[in-house]
Amino acid sequence: MRPVHRQPQLGFSLLEVLIAVLILSFGLLGIAALQTNALKNNQSAFQRSQATMLAYYMLDAMRANRDAAMIASYNLSKTCSAPATGSLITNDQAAWISALKTNLGNLNSTCGEITCNVTSCTVKVYWDDSRGLGGASTQTVEIKTRL
Repeated sequence: MRPVHRQPQLGFSLLEVLIAVLILSFGLLGIAALQTNALKNNQSAFQRSQATMLAYYMLDAMRANRDAAMIASYNLSKTCSAPATGSLITNDQAAWISALKTNLGNLNSTCGEITCNVTSCTVKVYWDDSRGLGGASTQTVEIKTRL
């Protein structure tokens, strides 16, 4: 019996390295896409938190002037522009609408609405969330409470 001498294969390890780099690059692209979506959803969640906080801000202003709120003086149909200032009520409403536009962006689609009756008040905040991935582009936060 004669011993068999095999020649080593050349270039096989280079092919393995190229395939590994290709798989790694696809993985890194996937991680980048995942990070982009996470940032979009984080911004969307931040805007929902801001909308909730600003709705409570208006309810607190109405609680401070409860008698006027209970007779529907704070009622405001859906509006996207701040009312003219002058009285305590219009100053509160103008400050609220301005805060909505400052914190939620998109000046044309950020709106607010207030509805009160003898027993309860409802505050609604509308804004455009087209950059977020978690639902429709128009978002609404509605908080109903008793004063």
